[in-house]
Amino acid sequence: MFSGFMVNAWEVASIVAVVAGLVGFFVVLRGSAFVAHAVPNGSFAGAAGASLLGINTLIGLGAFSLLGALGIGLLGRRGRHDAVTALALVVLLGMGSLFLSFSVEYASEIYSLLFGEVLGIASNEVAPTAALALVCIAAITVLYRPLMLSSVLAEVGEARGISSFRMELCFLAVVALASAMTVPVVGTLLIFSLMIGAPAAARSFTDRPLLAMGLSVAIALITVWSAIAASYTTDYPVGFFVGTISAGTYALGRGWAAWRRRIARDRAPSATAPTAALPS
Repeated sequence: MFSGFMVNAWEVASIVAVVAGLVGFFVVLRGSAFVAHAVPNGSFAGAAGASLLGINTLIGLGAFSLLGALGIGLLGRRGRHDAVTALALVVLLGMGSLFLSFSVEYASEIYSLLFGEVLGIASNEVAPTAALALVCIAAITVLYRPLMLSSVLAEVGEARGISSFRMELCFLAVVALASAMTVPVVGTLLIFSLMIGAPAAARSFTDRPLLAMGLSVAIALITVWSAIAASYTTDYPVGFFVGTISAGTYALGRGWAAWRRRIARDRAPSATAPTAALPS
């Protein structure tokens, strides 16, 4: 389990989990789950187009991820954000289908981008993935304060000179970068569950931002490690375990939050409780 090609799987999956946990925290905080679903799926068209042209699929992934994300940000400024996101997703998926129809030579390679190849990571893919991850982490570090303020208190941020629109574009660019880095490893479908499940569960356990980000990374790491181990043992797809564990951690987090609310409600003094008479 910890030898040969499996070492690459553990390393790259861990890198992806860290990025998904950090970026996903802001995805959940800003209510942008649909965007986190649309951008990675839209990058599928870029990979298909790159294969058709005979160039590296990472170039297509990065280009279409960025163009899709910025398109959603620009068009969503004056229209309904959800409608723009849905239309962008449909257009990009349609383009991907069109590109694939021109040639089936790379169909299996493109198909793997939907579900990932965690157990088929080559040694020369570890360094580029780590480099892109460092860029994502650096961007989150630089943008943390203004992005947090624009996500939670947009009007206060505007008063302090923080443009919500600019922050939205910066955030979407980070999502695009994270998508281009993670899609070849875990696929477009799995990065969505990893980027949403762990951060959503973390926010159920704590309201403190930095603690929630750390917990989100920890849950994402546990998810991918458990999924790889279970897949290696059972020969079932990694994606099945990633999706199932992500959903399970979120359900556990919601259960914990409900239990805390119940405890707080039981401990709170009843407003209608009779007041004891003071001694005369």
